[in-house]
Amino acid sequence: MKFSTYLEQITGVSIYPLISLVLFVAFFVLITYWMYSIDKNEIERIERLPLDDK
Repeated sequence: MKFSTYLEQITGVSIYPLISLVLFVAFFVLITYWMYSIDKNEIERIERLPLDDK
């Protein structure tokens, strides 16, 4: 029996791809917003972190 046959027998299984898509899009939008709203000095500080000897 195919895997899709098992999925068809589960009630309400069609909501899971929709939930996954909404979570992915929300995460992508939040990261994009953060990327454009972060201060340029903070970006430079983060860029230097691997090279700092502390």
